[in-house]
Amino acid sequence: MDLRKLKKLIDLVEASGISELELTEGEEKVKISRNSGLSLQPQLVQSQPQLVQSQPQSIKAEEIETPPAIDGDIISSPMVGSFYRAASPDSSPFVEIGSTIKKGDVLCIIEAMKLLNEIESEHDGIIKKIIVENGQPVEFGEPLFIIG
Repeated sequence: MDLRKLKKLIDLVEASGISELELTEGEEKVKISRNSGLSLQPQLVQSQPQLVQSQPQSIKAEEIETPPAIDGDIISSPMVGSFYRAASPDSSPFVEIGSTIKKGDVLCIIEAMKLLNEIESEHDGIIKKIIVENGQPVEFGEPLFIIG
């Protein structure tokens, strides 16, 4: 399992408020648990496939956890590349959490094939969350910011 996928799973557990996520993919098994310190501990476990028989169970609607609603607009990556918060390592970031922005303001740069692409806001608002770390690779459609 690649590290980007593992990071996305950790972010999903952190954002959803669930306490544990277990995923089996082929012979790889990943278990992500939230401990009392609120940090996440991923564990990779190699295991042999097992046959498990289960009895049908009915689940009530109130027993199903739903992820918390996102309060604001999500700005997603329009391309695959590397995410940068500033124009250069020496300059200050384009935006910080709490920054007031207007439609058309530059939020970040995504480097794709040695081209630097400025990503502009499509909305007016305030930066509530910066989801991606500086210098990290991003995928098309991956959330970058939450704007309220």
